[in-house]
Amino acid sequence: MSRPTRRPARRLAGGPSLRLSSRLAVPATALAVLLGSAAPAVPAAPAAPAAVPPGHVYFWAERGQMGPGGAWDYAPPGYREAEPRVKRHAYSFDSHASASVYAIHFRAGGGCLYREIRPDDYDDDWSDWATKFDGVSDTKMGCEAG
Repeated sequence: MSRPTRRPARRLAGGPSLRLSSRLAVPATALAVLLGSAAPAVPAAPAAPAAVPPGHVYFWAERGQMGPGGAWDYAPPGYREAEPRVKRHAYSFDSHASASVYAIHFRAGGGCLYREIRPDDYDDDWSDWATKFDGVSDTKMGCEAG
């Protein structure tokens, strides 16, 4: 009595038999769907700098309108001393004030300098004034142009 011959399972080059892969196809697909839905959400891209509202001037500690803690906000009238994170470290600004405002620098030996910031003016690399910035005012405060 001869033994019945079994047809060998087809094999893919270097892969498992088709018979085995067809048995695993459904569970593998179900697992992929489950894992895909359980995957953590991809973090959102960093937000663009906040829009400056009308009547305000924003100052940032880094170039490109960025920096830890976000923007420091000034709105006229009067003088405001800059917060420590941007005081003598304001590397960019964006103005939507309705009139000119003045960046103020107090000199070590006395006196002060001002730098005019006009409405709708901005600077993404304010390096020439960044380390002088002490505060901002809606007047020149008797300071010299700097």
